[in-house]
Amino acid sequence: MSFDRLITKIREMKNPTVVGLDPKLAYVPSYIQKTYMDVDGESLKAASRAIFRFNQEIIDAICDIVPAIKPQAAYYEMYGHHGIKTLERTIRYAKLKGMFVITDGKRNDIGATMEAYTAAHLGTTMVGENECTPFGADALTVNGYLGSDGINPLLRTCKEHDKGIFVLVKTSNPSSGELQDRLIDGVPVYAIMGDMCEAWGREQIGQYGYSSVGAVVGATYPEQLRELRVRLPHTMFLVPGYGAQGGGAAGVAGAFDANGLGAIVNSSRAIMCAYQKEGCDEHEFAQAARREAIRMREDLTSYIDIK
Repeated sequence: MSFDRLITKIREMKNPTVVGLDPKLAYVPSYIQKTYMDVDGESLKAASRAIFRFNQEIIDAICDIVPAIKPQAAYYEMYGHHGIKTLERTIRYAKLKGMFVITDGKRNDIGATMEAYTAAHLGTTMVGENECTPFGADALTVNGYLGSDGINPLLRTCKEHDKGIFVLVKTSNPSSGELQDRLIDGVPVYAIMGDMCEAWGREQIGQYGYSSVGAVVGATYPEQLRELRVRLPHTMFLVPGYGAQGGGAAGVAGAFDANGLGAIVNSSRAIMCAYQKEGCDEHEFAQAARREAIRMREDLTSYIDIK
């Protein structure tokens, strides 16, 4: 099972974190930007090549201490086809380094369109008699609000290709409650969506007791984290909102089970831009990212005992 591999890495590294690689060009040190703009000018190609170099060095700096990365597709799509190539290269490079890769795409549709999204991000595409892997991530974030029609194609691919999905349940943004906290027969919408995750994953339970269907539950809502951890015993959590969005380690602790498992906590900008916050030489950006990743690990594990 896909999440068995992730949980095994978390246990080996004693680190329940994922680094979000959501790079804007402004995050990339100027000397790297200059290297590529000197060749390709102020172009989308130069920006994309600089971003890959930035990602590559961060991955090199953290791959022995952090189990996973989470590239957000939008930050690559904004650079056109060059950026899409950088997303593909980033995924492949991280996997080469032994990291688990979660593509943050929040995809959802129905029928053949959802099958196409699924093939692109988690599965394979036939070209003649050749079975090709377009992106090859280990997991994908998805939106479940179109119901089972949008999830069933993913479930087949999860089973056939050993992949996982994280369904939006209770997101970290301030306005999430406008819909997600509304009640249906006295039950919040987010809880109903969580129950659907449990149902969708019930035939794909791994050795640690978690299915291939996970849930996105924000660090900014610690009470709901604790509530959903009890309610959804077979659902792995992806927890955004730690750090920059205000979620703290004490609140995040409620996302984990009695063995310190069942969740992985994301940090993006705080790690990518650690060198800017530290005020260190920009040539040390990767080392600063590593220091912040270690600090985050120590912060979380001061509240969580991973067994």
